[in-house]
Amino acid sequence: MDKNNLITFKVQRYDPEHDRIPHFQEFMVPSGKCLTVLEGLLYIKENLDSSLAFRASCRMAICGSCGILINNYPNLACHTQIEEFHSDTLTVKPLPNLPIIKDLVVDLIPFFNTHKSIKPYILRQDAEEMEKPTAEYAQPPRALETLLQFTHCIKCGICISACPTSASDRLFLGPQALSQCYRYCTDNRDEGEKERFPMVDTDHGVWHCHLAGACSEACPKGVDPALAIQLLKRRLVSRAVALGKKQQPSSTVPSPAETKPKLPFPGFTVK
Repeated sequence: MDKNNLITFKVQRYDPEHDRIPHFQEFMVPSGKCLTVLEGLLYIKENLDSSLAFRASCRMAICGSCGILINNYPNLACHTQIEEFHSDTLTVKPLPNLPIIKDLVVDLIPFFNTHKSIKPYILRQDAEEMEKPTAEYAQPPRALETLLQFTHCIKCGICISACPTSASDRLFLGPQALSQCYRYCTDNRDEGEKERFPMVDTDHGVWHCHLAGACSEACPKGVDPALAIQLLKRRLVSRAVALGKKQQPSSTVPSPAETKPKLPFPGFTVK
């Protein structure tokens, strides 16, 4: 960091044991080319105020831990460079629409509980094969393409913080859970539509999405939850009016080790 080039970090602080309401505290942080907002926060914690609380882990935009509000826009702190803002001041706040635990740390338990409620895993009727698998379920490349982008979700909570419906309706399932519901319902290996549809076909579910598109714009991984929600709406309607042919779940296929001939082990070249 260049200590001759300083930038002001205006950080929202809140300690429930001592503060009645959140307040801001300013720190002078050395800046420089290619430095990220997370590196600025780490500098504050290591050199200026060790009591500052925030989440971080991978520093590679993979784990989703460091989601915060930077200049009133949600983003990953490790994925956002300071110089992108062309400003000598950065305002850093916790993600909105989620309860604050301390400083920049929000409570993600409700978020994960909502994600869990839509049963984000493959559901099959052949319970015995699921419990004691003997082979893999077939999935051709074209079937994978229909859901691939939605598998890139890192559960950072940024889409929830950007969603205007989540801001006004605390019972709304949110773009993350709804997009993941579509991801599993459209999976050709899955048979869980009937179990998931009652959870999302409600006033606080898929029909409360007004297609603002803020979730897709803010997603740091390009998941496009708004698209998934619209496709989920279409799927619900088509099932309700019995339109479209319901696909049969894929069957198991033998593992490559069973289908490929075994080659003889080559002899030693040196005796």
